[in-house]
Amino acid sequence: MASAQPLNPSTAFAVTLVDELVRCGLREAVLAPGSRSAPLAIALWEKAGQGGALRLHVRVDERSAAFLALGLAKAGGRPVAVVCTSGTAAANFHPAVIEADESGVALLVLTADRPPELRGTGANQAIDQLKLYGGAVRWFAEAGVPEARPGMNPYWRSLACRAWAAAAGTDGGFPGPVHLNLPLREPLVPGLPDPAGNRSWPEPLDGRPDGAPWTRWAAASMGGAASGPGLAGPSGQAGAAWAEPLGLPWTERGVILAGDGAADPPGLLRLAAAAGWPVLAEPSSGVRQGRHALAAYSYLLEHPGFLAANRPDLVVCAGRPGLSRGQTAFLRQAAADGARQVVLAQGPARWADPVRTATDVAAALRLTGTPGRPARGGPRSGRPGWLARWQEADAAARGAADAVLDAGGELTEPRLARDLGAALPDGALLWAASSLPIRDLDRHLAVRDGLRVLASRGASGIDGLVSSATGAALAHQAAGGGPAAALLGDLAFLHDSPGLFAGPEEARPNLVLVVANNDGGGIFSTLEQAAVPAPFERVFGTPHRAQLAGLAAAAGIGHVAVTRAADLPAALKGDGIRIVEVPADRAAGIALRRRLAGAAALAVTAQL
Repeated sequence: MASAQPLNPSTAFAVTLVDELVRCGLREAVLAPGSRSAPLAIALWEKAGQGGALRLHVRVDERSAAFLALGLAKAGGRPVAVVCTSGTAAANFHPAVIEADESGVALLVLTADRPPELRGTGANQAIDQLKLYGGAVRWFAEAGVPEARPGMNPYWRSLACRAWAAAAGTDGGFPGPVHLNLPLREPLVPGLPDPAGNRSWPEPLDGRPDGAPWTRWAAASMGGAASGPGLAGPSGQAGAAWAEPLGLPWTERGVILAGDGAADPPGLLRLAAAAGWPVLAEPSSGVRQGRHALAAYSYLLEHPGFLAANRPDLVVCAGRPGLSRGQTAFLRQAAADGARQVVLAQGPARWADPVRTATDVAAALRLTGTPGRPARGGPRSGRPGWLARWQEADAAARGAADAVLDAGGELTEPRLARDLGAALPDGALLWAASSLPIRDLDRHLAVRDGLRVLASRGASGIDGLVSSATGAALAHQAAGGGPAAALLGDLAFLHDSPGLFAGPEEARPNLVLVVANNDGGGIFSTLEQAAVPAPFERVFGTPHRAQLAGLAAAAGIGHVAVTRAADLPAALKGDGIRIVEVPADRAAGIALRRRLAGAAALAVTAQL
């Protein structure tokens, strides 16, 4: 902290709180401007300007600010603070708080508030902010109104440390958002005296020596986090009895199904290699790599003949599967066939079981027994073994789908997903929107190392994705990562158009926003609603006729439209934030996806 002691309580509180959060490990903070939050804004600005580790980002829209923080935290792997003034500003944080809760992203939500004497009086910008986000936060606390009296410094610093631990999960919980509501009395800027007449602060406001946090959490590693073949489980959280690894007796006919945010991708890959099991991995699982992962698995899960001939005895689920109906149908059928279904938990009391078919939940897994002679199939029967059958069917489906996509030079939505994933270099980041883009990636993104795919699959909304992708790209590149891209639909892009606007002093990542523009809600054309033609176009298709080039010009960023697949690699090159728009036709897209499914089904049938 600076040696000069602030004289008014609100300034003293803000400077001390920010200093302690930086000691805990805060490296990124996002601010939406306002008056009541002025002490925090000035304290953050001063701390970021001291040449230290803190980086400050300012956004004029609170919803975009919160999603920027979410992207920074998701890609950076540590809590990020997001700050706003009182009133509806705090309400605009709510969607990002919900996504952070569902996906386990550590946010420190700091909402300035009116002091108690101004609440319920009709005072300006005063709403009920107590527990505003309900059960979506790991911890809520309302700080006491800052006062110039002894005991404030340890209170403020310990408050910051507890909030940090609850958000990061170092207190033994699952990482996620924490809400501190901060009532502040005037004066709100430094240099103005304490209204109570205090001319000096009654105690030192210094932190621990050598920059140490006021309170440290001693977090034990989890029981199943050891590295080795046949081990899988999340690491870095507090140890407990629930964290003991579950022994999995080896069976030939095992499958690993990995959804978004799988807890331990390297461990799952080691488990697959040790057991000889296929890996069915969503793009944002972190497990879509290695020789056991299948790129076209979604087509296999939709093929009744293949599944009837290849019933698993064991399904290991990790992350949050459920991207497609084929996945959920596969889990239901496996349960009906008597397969054991083991869910690898993401954290304490956090696991995904969307169809309620799990037989076991474990924090970590350990393979027991030695893979031996295949129980069914194998060399003596003249049939390929279990893993080989999945791999051969996957190759057939993928080859058939690629042939359909490559039949013309047009850049369709499925081909865009495939070609974008292939064009990005090793070390790149790809942020995927939660509607058709992530599903097209799931069907057509090749298995590859070196590409990091992230998505907001906690609540799976389309809100805040421009800002989330921007935040993720900033964190990714601050850590030495390569270029970043986001694959968005037009509605998701328009939903967060304020995320394009940032001041000249704000950091801008190397990020290309690739927008598949089918003029509306393309995913509804794939659902049952499309069978009701009279209201469909107005209430589901929702054409908007927006001119993306005009929006790009208003934001002062580059824009190019691409229609031919051969032109995509060159269009992706550049610096800063820019837009690549790919026009698409919804009706043609539905017809193409049907052809892809038909071709893949025929190819898989030929393998049976």
